[in-house]
Amino acid sequence: MTPDRLVPYARLPRAYHDLRLLHSTVDASGRAHWLLRTPADTPGPYDAVVVTVGDGTPNTTVLGPVSARHPRVDALPDGGFVVADARSGTGDEQVQVFDALGRPSWTFRVGDAIEHLLTDESGDLWIGYFDEGVFGDPLSAAGARRWSATGEGLWEYVPPPGGDGIADCYALNVDRRAAWVCPYTSFPLVEVRDGRPPLLRTTTVRGASGVAVDGERVAFLGGYGRDHDRLVLAALGGSTVDVLTTTRLAHADGTPLERRRHVVSRGPRLYVRERSGTEWGVLDIGGS
Repeated sequence: MTPDRLVPYARLPRAYHDLRLLHSTVDASGRAHWLLRTPADTPGPYDAVVVTVGDGTPNTTVLGPVSARHPRVDALPDGGFVVADARSGTGDEQVQVFDALGRPSWTFRVGDAIEHLLTDESGDLWIGYFDEGVFGDPLSAAGARRWSATGEGLWEYVPPPGGDGIADCYALNVDRRAAWVCPYTSFPLVEVRDGRPPLLRTTTVRGASGVAVDGERVAFLGGYGRDHDRLVLAALGGSTVDVLTTTRLAHADGTPLERRRHVVSRGPRLYVRERSGTEWGVLDIGGS
């Protein structure tokens, strides 16, 4: 199979390579963010910096104090940021909201075992949980939830008739008008839109960690074992997702993807970064 190639998208400036990389993401407007701190792993809260690469010159925002030991970060439309600890216990307010100057403004709890944290254009938080939270924390039990930036629960997944609950949210895509979930165990593609019950479409694709959607076109990235770089292109039907082609995704220079990588799904785009890497690549299934 001939591999498809990622296109280079964003790179952390070399001036920040001596800092410790905690997390990185691509936000709803397409800007890449890196959450960094000094290499020293001192106990307790710490100061961190977010380096943002988008249009124009890279800029930085100092956040402090940050309490998350396993942080997930994303940007808010007012220029602020949200940082959440992936692991938490009852009573831990593991989500911190920072304003545009990096000052803390809100804290609240959203449940244990955060697998995905994506903010949308309105500033709401979409969170997908992995199994330890789904089966161990009432706040995470739905498998996928939407929260306001002040901690108000706005939506949680409820299986429609004939559908299963989410045991583990493998992939989450948040776009302007919809969210898409690809959950374990049966891996349907779940379409979520305001004011409508979730729409489930069955698939034969198992274990994807990323999903991109553009109209009736779908791309699934990843799978079990040797299928970590599998790229499945498919078409949306009324109740099914029909596979068209299966190939492999590689970096722009043709080198294979590592098994340990981070994927952010946004509408028709899949952003991919090696877990220890400082560069994002993108695959865009949009357009003609």
